[in-house]
Amino acid sequence: MLQKAALASITLYFFVCIFSAQGQQTVHYNLAKLFQENKLDPTVHNQQIQQDSPQNQAISVIGILWLKDVNFKDGIIDIDLKGKDVQNMSFIGVAFHGKDTTSYDAVYFRPFNFFSPDTARRKHAVEYISHPDYPWEKLRAEHPLVYEHPVYPAPDPDKWFHATIVVKQDSVSVYVNHFKTASLTIKKPDTFSEGKIGLWTDPDALSGAFANLSITDFSN
Repeated sequence: MLQKAALASITLYFFVCIFSAQGQQTVHYNLAKLFQENKLDPTVHNQQIQQDSPQNQAISVIGILWLKDVNFKDGIIDIDLKGKDVQNMSFIGVAFHGKDTTSYDAVYFRPFNFFSPDTARRKHAVEYISHPDYPWEKLRAEHPLVYEHPVYPAPDPDKWFHATIVVKQDSVSVYVNHFKTASLTIKKPDTFSEGKIGLWTDPDALSGAFANLSITDFSN
């Protein structure tokens, strides 16, 4: 098992290095410091944001929290996330290509489905959406199990896990905990191609924690 994990990390490392060798640079973000320096853009008045853990520079968020002055087109988004194993109350991920709080792409997780005894629910563990034209309800009804998928290997739903989101012009792939096989790969609808990037949780659910964000931008 350790050998497989090491191979997965090496594979992903070389994947990132290939793009770095082509002139791409990876920018690391201390989210707690950005919050303290007012470099995160709340989307609603009195949005709930707080420092979660000084040890891993984490913050907790409800709703969408954009990074100020960061435009994202194509690249790799790496981030640590922590949701909660509470049925239908924990939705956590990353929004990108954002115009505002109603127009954006996103990849998000439902931690409460990671180990659900209901096999159908486990298939709804990670999902891609593009608001407003392609919400999860429309994608699930018209393209079942195309834009959502089980997470493998499934993390503990109450603990930190790592997500690597590879965004290209026409596709999005999602890797969990440096595993070499993507948990989700989709062909992007013809919607947004660039815009804001931010931390995403359902505004009507529980908060989610975020840490160790880095972005490798292919378009620079």
